[in-house]
Order: sequence, then C-alpha cells, then structure tokens
Amino acid sequence: MTMTERAAAPVGGHPDVDRVRRATLAVTVMFALNGAAFATFAARLPDVKSLLGLSPAGLGLFLISGSIGSVIGLPMSGWVAGRLGARIAVRTATLVTTAAYLATGVAVGTHHHWTAVAFLMIAGWGIGLWDVVMNLEGAIVERHRGRSIMPRFHAMFSGGTVLAALIGAAATAAHVPVWLHIGVVMCLLAAVGMWAALNFESVPRLDGKRPDAETTDPSVQEKVSSLSVWLDPRVLLIGVVTLVAAFTEGTANDWLSLAFVEGHHVPKWAGVLAFAIFLSCMTAGRLVGTKLLDTYGRVLVLRVCFSLAVVGCLVVVFGPTALAYLGIVVWGVGVSLGFPVGMSAAADDPAHANARISVISTIAYTAFLAGPPFLGLLGEHVGVLHALLAVGAAATIALALVPAVREPETPAPAPEDRSPACATSDPAVLPPGSFRE
Repeated sequence: MTMTERAAAPVGGHPDVDRVRRATLAVTVMFALNGAAFATFAARLPDVKSLLGLSPAGLGLFLISGSIGSVIGLPMSGWVAGRLGARIAVRTATLVTTAAYLATGVAVGTHHHWTAVAFLMIAGWGIGLWDVVMNLEGAIVERHRGRSIMPRFHAMFSGGTVLAALIGAAATAAHVPVWLHIGVVMCLLAAVGMWAALNFESVPRLDGKRPDAETTDPSVQEKVSSLSVWLDPRVLLIGVVTLVAAFTEGTANDWLSLAFVEGHHVPKWAGVLAFAIFLSCMTAGRLVGTKLLDTYGRVLVLRVCFSLAVVGCLVVVFGPTALAYLGIVVWGVGVSLGFPVGMSAAADDPAHANARISVISTIAYTAFLAGPPFLGLLGEHVGVLHALLAVGAAATIALALVPAVREPETPAPAPEDRSPACATSDPAVLPPGSFRE
C-alpha cells in the first residue's frame, strides 16, 4: 500500500474536479491572508514601541495579549466551526481579526495603550478561530485530493507573511502612519477573505456528510466526545510534537535577527537578512515536503526534519558567522513540516476532526504564548544566541514522539469489491480520496 493510499481514506460524496480545485484555491488564499494579517501588524512593531513609549519588556507583555486572546479562543474554535459551518466561521474570524487589527492601529496612533491591548487580544481570538477553520478545511481538501498538500497551504501562510513584511518595510520607509497602513491593508484582506470563503464547504466534510445537509444541534454525545479528546493520549502526543514545531518556528521569528546582531555582532540589516533566509527556506521546505511525505511517510520525514533543526540550531549558536548563515538554511528546512503535519494528523479521525484540530492548535499555540518570555528570561542569563539552544533541546524531545503522527492504516478494497468506476481515469467518476491533477 502506498503512502498516498494510506493518506487518502475515502469519504462520502463525489465532488467533481472543479469543486475540489475551487476549494483548494479558497484554502490557499485564506492561509496567505492569515499570514498577511499577522505580519502587517508585526512589521510596524518598532513604530508601535515608540508610539506607546514601551520598553523591550513592555513590548513583550503587550504582544502577549494577542497570544492570550488566541489561547482563550482556540478551545472553543472547533465547536464554533461545527456549529456555524466553515464558511460562516471563517468569514466571522476574518472580519473580527481585520477589524480588531485596524482598531489596534488606530489606538496605537492615538497613544491609547490599554485600548490597543484590548483590541489586540480580540485580534488574537480571531486569528485563533481563523487558524482552526482553515486548517480543518485544508485537511478536508487534502483527503479529497488524495495526497499531502497541507505543507503547501502553510507555505502560502509563510508567503503571506513575507509579502506583508515587505509592504510594511516600504510603508515604514515612506513614513506612512501606522493606522493608515494597517487600516488599508486590513480592508483589502477582509474583502478578499469574504470572496475566498465562498468556496469553503464546497466538498463533503471529513465525516462524510454533505455541507448542505440539514444542521442539527450538537448532541450530548458530541459534547462528551469533544471533551474526551483532551484525554486521548495520541492527540496529546501529536499536540506536543506540534508545540515543539511551533516553538522552533516562533523562536526564530522572535529572536533570530537579534541573536545574530548581539551574538554574531553583525549589522542590523544582516540580522534581518538572517530572518529572511529562515523564512525563505521554511517556505521552500513546505513546498518540497509534500512529495517527500507522500513518498516516505510522516514519521521518517519528520525525524529527518527535527534532526536538521537540531543540527541547524547548533551550527547557528556555535559556528562562525559565515557558517551560522548556513545553519539558518538547515534550521529553516528542518522546522518547515512539523506544524502542517500535526494538523494533518489531527484530522485522521474524521468524526472528531473539529475537536482534535482545536485541541492540538490550543496546545501548539502555548508555544507562542510562553516562548517569547521564556527565551527572553533565558537570554538575560546566557545571552540571546545561546538561549537558542532551547530549540535544539525541544526538537530532541519531539524526535522521540514523532511516531504519534503516523498515518492510519486503511485497508485496500478487496478485488471483488472493485468496480469498473474505480479503474477509470475520468475525474467525474473517481471516488473521493482519489482526486488527481
């Protein structure tokens, strides 16, 4: 049995090729918009710091408010997605996120610190809901296409962050006010998001139900199942693996450029270059990784990836400056697949995919909540550069837990059960999970 066969368990319904492609495009766009929304605000953080008169520690506490909002919202995101449906849920998340970031920009521009904190927390809540819904829809599309494409969706997230960061750099250089830059971009993102959401729920859900089926109130059993997900050992192990992936990625986002400036004594532009190299290599790893996952499977590929993350981290910390830049390349590739594979593994149980993705996202996002202050505290004692060794230690732990993300075994149909339709190449009659480009 090939890896593709194991990853493509049949689901109900018979979506045609165009419907699946439209759903794929919609999810791709929503991932890019999510990254762009986050990075648009992050790109103006130096201005935010100065406008609000924050110290480095104060800025760290200010940013944690967004993470708190996400962690508060994530546990309920699976329930919200199941209750409202993916299309309404992702539209709600998009509008809440973009409106809250816009309001945060206005509050920053008018020097209202605590108002900005409140709206940033709301934006974090929206980002969390947005993240869960788009990952759930991405898992549905992945199963219908019959191959691993979740890393490509996450590559689009990375691409969105890079593009938004470049626009933010240009806006900063042109002295565009924070509120104007963030406001214009958020309005554009909201408009595109409303359009992209039209093709959410255009293919059957992971449990085989049609998206247009009559909706009923969640039963007591469904509520119990959602709560019991927190007691599922495999879900918790997948959550830890995904948490480590988020920690290794988030640490580079927050501290890599500063580590090069303070640890390797390079100019600030060279520190930013280190961060850009990391993002580029992580994006490339996600684009290439889809083929590797289908060929070699999740466990082997993630073992190699986390091993590369450990090696890259050690080279960055202990290598000479020129070699440290090579270490960034290794680190970026090594961290690229952990988070998207964790989301795919969360959806392996179709009946509980909403709850599982919500739980695993909640666990993973604690890395974004606890990571920055933890690295900052550690950096106070050993220096920012050597504090990055925590990444290597965490990746080593993940190596031991990687088997938790293994693909579920799906028995191949018996020869006598194979119908002529299964042997045809006509996409209109291919069973779900057998979609090919």
